[in-house]
Amino acid sequence: MEMIMILTIVAVAVVILIITSGIKIVQPYEQAIYMRLGKFVRVLNQGLNVVFPLINQVVKMDLRTEVLDVPKQEVITKDNSPVDVDAVIYIKVTDPKNAFFEVTDYRFATVNLAQTTLRSIIGDMELDEILSSREKINVSLRDILDENTDKWGVKIEAVEIREVNPARKVKDSMEEQTSAERKRRAAILEADGQKRAAILEAEGKKRSRILEAEGLRQSMILEAEGKRLATILEGQGEAQKLRIMSVGAATMDSKAMSVLSMQTLQKVGEGESSKIFFPLEVTKLIEGVSEYMGTAKNIPDREVSDMDSIKKAVGNPDDILGPIPTIEEMNAETSKNSKFEEEVDEEYIPDKI
Repeated sequence: MEMIMILTIVAVAVVILIITSGIKIVQPYEQAIYMRLGKFVRVLNQGLNVVFPLINQVVKMDLRTEVLDVPKQEVITKDNSPVDVDAVIYIKVTDPKNAFFEVTDYRFATVNLAQTTLRSIIGDMELDEILSSREKINVSLRDILDENTDKWGVKIEAVEIREVNPARKVKDSMEEQTSAERKRRAAILEADGQKRAAILEAEGKKRSRILEAEGLRQSMILEAEGKRLATILEGQGEAQKLRIMSVGAATMDSKAMSVLSMQTLQKVGEGESSKIFFPLEVTKLIEGVSEYMGTAKNIPDREVSDMDSIKKAVGNPDDILGPIPTIEEMNAETSKNSKFEEEVDEEYIPDKI
């Protein structure tokens, strides 16, 4: 009885083992190569797959992007400068069948192919070009690797040069070159700054002289205009004064003229000067005074001139006197002069620097 139980358990275990060996589960990011008795049958997709039990062989392939490190290696550039270069490769299996049957280890093969290709590309370039053209190297390396790994069912998604490290002596030379270049640029910038400063200083002096000359010219114009206007107004005032005196004197008789003459002599006598000069006509003045005092011969008084006699003698007083400007007209003339000065300012003040 116990033997039968043992045999039953063993049989059940064998059946479970057989069933289990015939069921294969493939993850969503995988595909599997199904072989039976050394012969390729098909590719198993994700999910539950049933295969022939016991005599099957299933190899799962990861379809996710993988990152492979290309070891650092020393490469001699075209200008004989030794540099250490390493890179990173991003690959993805696109054909599990070829990746399994066409190459022993597609990862190892891809890394070694990247090393040799990188050495070839770097060897055809100069050091300065390598340091300044990493993107160009990345694209060239990716295209070459992708073309060669396509038959393996491997897609090269990207290649990145991680580090380009020149030899110590080359680094020292590059630092000296960089230092010299910076000194050269600093000297150029300093010379350019001095040049610009000199130009600006000369320009400032030029503008200053222009402004000074322009201000002097403007002030001379305004001063000449003021003198001209003052001379005109002064002449008009003197002429107006003489016209008024001539019209007023026309109505005065000889007695009034004698009184005015005596007042004039009195003012002359009040002066501080010790010498007094009398004109030759002073005798006429004395005769007029004596006549006014009643001590001279009787000479009939001169009749006071009326308006008609004045007009007959000297003409129309309004024509002689001319127009007498009012206060409003004088203010208008002043405003006109001020406006002229503003126009001169706007015309002759140069633009700001």
